Amino acid sequence: MAGPDVGVGELGDEPYQIARKFPGITVAVDIDRQHGIDVLESTVGPDVILMDDAFQHRKVNCERYILLTSYGHLYVDDWYLPTGNLRDSKREAKRAHLIVVTKCPKDLDRSEQEIIRKKLNPLPHQVVLFSYLEYSSRLKGFGEMGLEELKGRKVTLVTGIANPAPLVRYLESQGLILEHLSYRDHHFFSEREIGMFAKKEMVLTTEKDYVRLEGRVDHLYYISIKHIFMADGNEVMMKRLA
Repeated sequence: MAGPDVGVGELGDEPYQIARKFPGITVAVDIDRQHGIDVLESTVGPDVILMDDAFQHRKVNCERYILLTSYGHLYVDDWYLPTGNLRDSKREAKRAHLIVVTKCPKDLDRSEQEIIRKKLNPLPHQVVLFSYLEYSSRLKGFGEMGLEELKGRKVTLVTGIANPAPLVRYLESQGLILEHLSYRDHHFFSEREIGMFAKKEMVLTTEKDYVRLEGRVDHLYYISIKHIFMADGNEVMMKRLA
């Protein structure tokens, strides 16, 4: 579990990021999900346990299942590993109580939402929600600055995430001139790469990548994000999970 003596190397980038961002919650990592749940219940006694990437873990029976699928890569159009990204049969989508289409364009209109909804073909008990990414206007890390201060400047963007395209589009729309160094999700940055980053005037990265680069690269900043539900999505989510 997260603690003062547990670093990003032991916990992993995403869990470590969450633990730092939300210090009021308990973050635990266990390849055996059932064992991890048993430990949490015996030591913490949580009211709610929210698991990430656990849809395919049959040993765990959850009260509610949330299926996330990306706007640009819907699960109905995807295929199984290693050809695609799916870790479970498409037929298992029937277990979901909520299906959330993530990373949508902010201006996605009702008619296109309906087209996607029909393509997903939800069962009567399933609700489909749509969300988009909202990026912060403030950069943090090596000090703090407004994103507008970088307009017209060349910035080195370093990403080790699955799909950096939405972030790249957003930054370019804000007038930044990007040198984009893109790596695979959860990429381990080598000393050679760290040395290359150190020579850059300014490095901008994601919040997830920042926890692995912090203290290793000077003039390093990150941009944080929020997931925003469209329309009445927040209210629907709360009602369905109650």
